[in-house]
Amino acid sequence: MPEGKKPAEDLYSAKTHLHQPVPEVSTVNATALPADAPEGTLPSEVRREIVTWEKLCEAIKASGKAYNMEMITKAYDLANKAHNGVCRRSGEPYICHPLAVARLVLDLGMDSESIAAALLHDVVEDTPTTLEDLTAAFGEEVALLVDGVTKLTKIQFSNIEELQAENLRKMLLAMSRDVRVMIIKLCDRLHNMRTGDAWPEQKRRDKARETMEVYAPIANRLGILNVKEELEDRSLHYLDPVGYEEISKMLSERAGEEFLARVSGVIELRLKESGIEGATIKRRVKSIYGIYRKTIMQNKSFDEIYDIYAVRVILDTLAECYSTLGLIHDMYHPLPNRFKDYISTPKPNGYQSLHTTVIGHEGIPFEVQIRTRKMDEQAEYGVAAHWKYKEGLDGHDKLDERLAWVSQLLENQRVSEDSGNLLHDLKSDLLPEEVFAFTPKGDVINLPTGATCIDFAYAIHSAVGNRMVGCKVNNRMVPIDHIVSTGEIIEVILGPADKGPSRDWLKIVRTSEAKSKIRNWFKKMRREENIQEGRDTLARELRREMIFIPDDELDEFIGSCCRRLRQNNAEELYAAIGYGGITIANCLPKLKEEWQKRKSEEGKNEQLAKVDLSKVHATDGVVVEGFDNTPIKFAKCCSPLPGDPIVGFITRGFGVSIHKQSCVNAISSMKDPTNAPRWVKAYWADSVKDSYKAGLEIVALDRNELLRDVLSALADIRVPIYTMNARQVENNCAVVSLTIGINNTEHLNRVVARLSKVKDVLKVTRS
Repeated sequence: MPEGKKPAEDLYSAKTHLHQPVPEVSTVNATALPADAPEGTLPSEVRREIVTWEKLCEAIKASGKAYNMEMITKAYDLANKAHNGVCRRSGEPYICHPLAVARLVLDLGMDSESIAAALLHDVVEDTPTTLEDLTAAFGEEVALLVDGVTKLTKIQFSNIEELQAENLRKMLLAMSRDVRVMIIKLCDRLHNMRTGDAWPEQKRRDKARETMEVYAPIANRLGILNVKEELEDRSLHYLDPVGYEEISKMLSERAGEEFLARVSGVIELRLKESGIEGATIKRRVKSIYGIYRKTIMQNKSFDEIYDIYAVRVILDTLAECYSTLGLIHDMYHPLPNRFKDYISTPKPNGYQSLHTTVIGHEGIPFEVQIRTRKMDEQAEYGVAAHWKYKEGLDGHDKLDERLAWVSQLLENQRVSEDSGNLLHDLKSDLLPEEVFAFTPKGDVINLPTGATCIDFAYAIHSAVGNRMVGCKVNNRMVPIDHIVSTGEIIEVILGPADKGPSRDWLKIVRTSEAKSKIRNWFKKMRREENIQEGRDTLARELRREMIFIPDDELDEFIGSCCRRLRQNNAEELYAAIGYGGITIANCLPKLKEEWQKRKSEEGKNEQLAKVDLSKVHATDGVVVEGFDNTPIKFAKCCSPLPGDPIVGFITRGFGVSIHKQSCVNAISSMKDPTNAPRWVKAYWADSVKDSYKAGLEIVALDRNELLRDVLSALADIRVPIYTMNARQVENNCAVVSLTIGINNTEHLNRVVARLSKVKDVLKVTRS
């Protein structure tokens, strides 16, 4: 390392890129801001420093570690050639992005293979280069890292949620084999968020939301807290720029750095006087998103947040940590209930430290974090510390323990068989807030906030959860859906060995682990019951969706859709629905598609023959074959309009009821042998000029003068209104139901198009 340079880790701060200028060569934040950037500005607001190959080489040399420069150079040459001539939205050459990602990977202390994979991470996805090419050039290790980061762009999915879930599943699977995949992906997302101003507005918000919900929590779980905090801050800047600016302004108005500098000096002097030598003292200001969560989301005032400012004391031994805690409490007044011992009870991501909040002599509260050097390395770099501090894959046993949650999540998903659950389970399992409860023997159980006693029981063992009949909290009986709080001692009361869980528990439990174990029990122990339950539930939902299938034809219909739902046969699908492995909501879209496909095929096969309209008379604009001037009424179930293919049903007591040919009630009735003879062919007369009633439903953002604008639009095109009803619904929306007069389907389409142009109208549908 060049003389006079501070070690990289001494300069490391998650907020460096937001609150103060950044040295040209330092840490993960090196690419965030040029050194002359104004204080408190975002990287996107000033000229970005572009990482070049020469700068990357300088940084590799300055790291002092022995890297395989031959491999890294070869990776750069291949990436540079593959991306040649391609530019990013911001206008800079595309190769700048892989170089910046490689630099971030380097700053986290990763190995040569990781840097090479970072340089190559987009070549398979965006260029003709294949994985086979990478394997031949760099070996299987680098190729597998690149494959883990590559998105599934070539596969067609029915909706964007399924695509997201499958991409995430692929990445988590690769991560469970090699955590470096996720570290590269986090660095990729970090640089994308730093340069996100080039994205269109909607894409910026979508990426920010995905980053906040998925990638920042994963970075937190991996213990890479600096990356996690920067991802959160940058996402917040896109999602709520006003809230971001408010908090940024509050921080800049307070002289926090001066206050922390004074406090650090006092603590350092006291430690030396007490014989504790060699302590390193760092200072930090809480991240903007951390403050945002407490001020905006928890409705606290700025002065009610006690850990905005923090001093970190880093020592050599564990004994010194606890001695220093005593000294701090002697120097300053500690706040009650603000002491946390994460050394004896580490967080799930491996974080260890003593936290205490005290009041300074100026009356300003601040947090003191006390930890050993090894704990600090772990807190700064998380799982990446294995490579930064030369353990690498040699420390794989520890890594396997740290990454057990990934394998557990994927196993839960394998049992669940429902890709839509992955995002939900990941979000609930990675919640940053956690509670710590104890068994009567003193074992610590970590659970996400909101977890119940049932989650607690299943966290101990699946057999304990399955046999649970009640529980005691602090020696007092409570309901089994009691929400667990930190520090509670929970005793699970067990029933007989053959006791099993209740299906209702799936609606109560919070963790994916508990859900998976409950589903597993039902899958193994109640197959026949699951099949019947699933079949009844599915048939009921199909009827609710106006899909009428005779009971003896249901199995055949469901069997024809099974492949699309990743099941071998109808029984397997029924069983999966019965034990909760697949949700009805995920099945219905594909079943509806199959139903519509069958209806259209039946419609082609059962074309009704045309008659000579000149030989018959029309009634209410409708010609019914075999009848002259018969009474006509239009069915309310499908409300046919001129232009819709129609069919007639001879009623008992009132002429002929007219339905659309595609009406599910009509199709179902035609298949009934007792009703089939009463269906007759019908047509619209060519001279139809009458006005027909049609129902419309308008969904719009709720606002003043919405009804006035809707009525004005209808008046402009001279459409009569028979009835109108408006109501508020959730998500700040309103629903307006109208019955209007129209001439035919073409007229109706013109009315719908006009209403769709009214301000804040989201959707107009025929009801």
